[in-house]
Amino acid sequence: MSSHSPLVVVGDALLDRDVEGSVERLAPDAPVPVVEEREVCVRPGGAGLAAVLAARGGRDVTLVTALGDDRAGAELREALESCGVEVVDLGLRGATPEKVRVRTAGRSLLRLDRGGGGAASVGGLTAAARAAIEWAGAVLVADYGRGIAAEPTVREAVCGIADHVPVVWDPHRRGPAPVPGAALVTPNADEAAHFASEHEGRGTDVAAARAAELARRWRAQRVCVTRGRLGALVAAEDGTIMAFPAEPIAGGDCCGAGDRFASRAAELLADGADALAAVAGAVAAATTFVAAGGAAAVRTTPYRAGGAAAIGEPSTLVAATARLRGGPSAGGGQDAADVVARTRAAGGTVVATGGCFDLLHTGHVRTLEAARELGDCLVVLLNSDASVQRLKGPARPVVGEQDRAAVLRALRCVDAVVVFEQDTPAAALERLRPDLWVKGGDYAVEDLPEAEVVASWNGRIILLPYLDGRSTTKLIQEAAVRAV
Repeated sequence: MSSHSPLVVVGDALLDRDVEGSVERLAPDAPVPVVEEREVCVRPGGAGLAAVLAARGGRDVTLVTALGDDRAGAELREALESCGVEVVDLGLRGATPEKVRVRTAGRSLLRLDRGGGGAASVGGLTAAARAAIEWAGAVLVADYGRGIAAEPTVREAVCGIADHVPVVWDPHRRGPAPVPGAALVTPNADEAAHFASEHEGRGTDVAAARAAELARRWRAQRVCVTRGRLGALVAAEDGTIMAFPAEPIAGGDCCGAGDRFASRAAELLADGADALAAVAGAVAAATTFVAAGGAAAVRTTPYRAGGAAAIGEPSTLVAATARLRGGPSAGGGQDAADVVARTRAAGGTVVATGGCFDLLHTGHVRTLEAARELGDCLVVLLNSDASVQRLKGPARPVVGEQDRAAVLRALRCVDAVVVFEQDTPAAALERLRPDLWVKGGDYAVEDLPEAEVVASWNGRIILLPYLDGRSTTKLIQEAAVRAV
């Protein structure tokens, strides 16, 4: 019996078939590669993949979907059930969608789609499907634009539990709007641009505006725009924006990353996590999934050429995942005004952050690296010694402003440093007018005295997650205890 709350996935399941082979020659009758087939892997795709990924840890997972009465439908059901997923079939009048990928050396050469072009319709909600949804610890709607999420009785059932059961809605460009009250809606950057097309442009500020607009329009508790290597941006109902950076990785395959993100978020919500903790966990899980090879690394049937492989990430995952690195800038020994002017002339996004940065520690560095990833330059506004003393007391700072500035300038993620004398960075911000003002998540927007001045030029405040257990005050206290 699973110790986790049950999860119900509602959505369009597809059959993915990977044909792996080697290429050593071109065809004699056309300039195309000849693929020597070596192995074939069948696995669930779409909402089926999200269900499999959630079930791999022993969680009770039910998939409410629609399968055709054909060979592909039978294979898909068998693959799902072999992974421990309970299938509730609403019935599909038409062919089960199938995607066949011809791959070599870990990359796809060709994709052949079957069953998606003809007319098909989805059956209505059954008693078994309604019971599963009503008894769920959380519901994930994995919409692939093929009819499940738009079916009126399905929408009615999901809408009916959204006020007391967490609903994660992973939307599709061809699908309907999420039901009101969803705990978390997870469009990717392209989908957000499609749904909020009135916000034109690129960059974090535009993505944040789209997230905030969609949260209002969809009446969602939170909208999370996933951005690949840049992590995720979350907009709450009150307009607060938080950014969740992703750990950089080398290589990997992003196919299926959205399903892993949404399924992990739903798992965490089902087990009682709040939405922000669920997003943080989902970003980490999606990054891990990509580093391990994405959907192609998920095995639900044996290869022809060998034995069955385990479902999920391989044991080499830890080695495949890179650690955080600095940004691409040349370091912070540049003039802030010049950095801002050059960035704006190139059409880039100016990011600023600030603080005392006394005894620079891991939490500081992670925040600075994450802030730099949100735009095209990072300016750090640094409290002067006098300012730190007024804020922290006569024993601070431990490190003088010139040394603190020098250490910050040595970081590759910092483009420029500005020392300010006031108690707040409002005046320095007024001079620079950055597009984004980034602070750690231990603040609330309403607690920031500079919030009003940032809003005066339509700048946007973005909060980053607080790295628990990392603080200068704590380091000083621990050092004092050791010295006794």
